Amino acid sequence: MNLGIHVTQTKLLDVLLHVAVARPVFIWGAPGIGKSSLVQSFARQVGLPCVSLLGSQLAPEDIIGVPQIVEGKSRFCPPGMIAREEPYCLFLDELNACSQEVQKSFYSLIHERRVGDYHLPEGSIVIGAGNRAQDSAIVKPMSSALINRMFHVQLNVSYQEWMSWAYENGIHPYVLQFLEVRPDYLWSQPPKTEEPFSTPRSWHMLSDILYEYGEAIDNETVGILARGCLTPQHAAQFQAFHKNIQGKYQLNRILEGEATFPSAPEDRDILYFLADSFRAQIRKELPADKSQVTDQHKRFAHRAKALLKELSMISLEMAQMVVAKHEEGNALPSWFVVEVVRDLPRLAAERRDG
Repeated sequence: MNLGIHVTQTKLLDVLLHVAVARPVFIWGAPGIGKSSLVQSFARQVGLPCVSLLGSQLAPEDIIGVPQIVEGKSRFCPPGMIAREEPYCLFLDELNACSQEVQKSFYSLIHERRVGDYHLPEGSIVIGAGNRAQDSAIVKPMSSALINRMFHVQLNVSYQEWMSWAYENGIHPYVLQFLEVRPDYLWSQPPKTEEPFSTPRSWHMLSDILYEYGEAIDNETVGILARGCLTPQHAAQFQAFHKNIQGKYQLNRILEGEATFPSAPEDRDILYFLADSFRAQIRKELPADKSQVTDQHKRFAHRAKALLKELSMISLEMAQMVVAKHEEGNALPSWFVVEVVRDLPRLAAERRDG
């Protein structure tokens, strides 16, 4: 499902505080972006214990219970984790990974807050969550009856909000410093193949592992750890960042004219990292609309073109990568590209040929 309108973590908490107390809510979103932790945070805010059920591991009897004979009549007795006396937040994680039979067992629980003769205590809250079909996750079609019983909202990653959380919660300095340079690497679309990919959860995982290794960790080990958590390209860039973290080739020093791009063959991985970061910095600094360009933007654009010329003298391939067309939503401002074509004809020719 794609709702067309997405919310950040902060906005979703606000929605839950107003909607979930009245109606069941279903949160859609990619894996690893914090759906589960956000629901748990919400439950703490409203002062309710959070009971999580993992839909992909449930059978119908895990919800409706098993029949027992009471006074000569059969009665279904729901499991103890559901049949509670005090109000609570019931979190149905991976709800759309359930089989159709398990989904049917949720109908009365979601719509009427009831399982057989048992009713959830007054004040209880029901929240579901699941991945989308395009996320290469295990999902099954949800019936229209189940969809229509819930309010739906789609969660997206907010770089600013996650970084604020990361600083407050002691995420490893290497991770913070790298993502300050490459904010676009916080999350990547789940791949079609079986390989790690970058999400807030995987960056948190890498942070925990780096802390376990301590300060004496070598660059080869950093590469192994990064490749076990992140999108392969992001992992290679993180390893190059770590290799250069105490070195002289810092992008901010290059932008300010205090250093130059590395030219030694053994520093090619660092050059790639810096060139890719340079591209990201251009996208960050320059507005897409030329009518919004200020004198400060013009000065940065002039400096960027000078650095592109310097970079092309070291590696035309790297300079071309900076200005090359990338996927939609990750392009340099068109007005800046026009200036590059005008002012750097050699680079522009190579760009057209590519």
